[in-house]
Amino acid sequence: MNIALGTIPFGTGVDLKDTFAILDRFHEAGGTMLDTANNYPFWEAGRSGDESELAIGAWLAARGNRDEIFISTKAGGRPTVSGDTSLDSAEGLSAPAVARAAEGSLRRLGTDRIDLYWSHVEDRAVPLEETLGAFDGLVEKGKVARLGAGNMATWRLERARGIAAARGWTPYTYVQLRHTYLRPRPHTKLPEMGHTLASDETLDYLAAEPDLTLWAYNTLMFGAYTRPDRPIPDIYHHPGTTRRLAALREVAGELSATPNQVVLAWLMADGVVPIVGVSTMAQLEEAIGAADLKLDTESRTRLDATS
Repeated sequence: MNIALGTIPFGTGVDLKDTFAILDRFHEAGGTMLDTANNYPFWEAGRSGDESELAIGAWLAARGNRDEIFISTKAGGRPTVSGDTSLDSAEGLSAPAVARAAEGSLRRLGTDRIDLYWSHVEDRAVPLEETLGAFDGLVEKGKVARLGAGNMATWRLERARGIAAARGWTPYTYVQLRHTYLRPRPHTKLPEMGHTLASDETLDYLAAEPDLTLWAYNTLMFGAYTRPDRPIPDIYHHPGTTRRLAALREVAGELSATPNQVVLAWLMADGVVPIVGVSTMAQLEEAIGAADLKLDTESRTRLDATS
């Protein structure tokens, strides 16, 4: 299943009993990829950012299935001031910060290795060479297997990969950005702190770099494709959205699928790994249903023709 399960509410909004049930069902259905971070969900009052990793670690320990799970977690965005719900005091990506972050994640997850380790947010106060060297050191020690860049500008990603190649270091081979079927208005800014949209330039760069994989978050726009109480975000308010939504609903009806499932299938057809955050079993079952949904050439042409 080429879907990563988003785990932000696990251990908080979703209690441990329901967290275990969701993780059990995801794994039973063939899911292996779990996406978390060392700061989920720090922005909620009374939360430290430990909670998601601790919940996953508890489940791994209870089930004894670590070798069957692909763990993705992140460094750089954890607050260093207790109670700070912004990114103003984020730990950043200095070599010491990266080392501390990795040790903390390994401890909370109860594992000796991280399958995919991300720089969560950019830290332009630290030279790329320092950050990349620190990440490569974790790979050399066997604590990390693969590296990814989250919320990084395309030109910085290209520069980082060039530095890694020149130094013989492990490169970023994954990038994590906000991306969905709808396309935003040009030059729009997101209200959510730390979020970075996949741009046309990013998608062009990905097409030219076969070793680079996009993990997309906010793929279902907080439920806006299907829930009337969740409006389409303002950045997508333009005539092209109306046309794309019409095509999406038309294809979904023909396939007896939900719009959410078609969005996920559309992303996966392009080699994107969609991160799907769920808080209920019904949401998970919908996502599982998308894993087997195939879009034929005609359906994809219709979905892609509108803009």
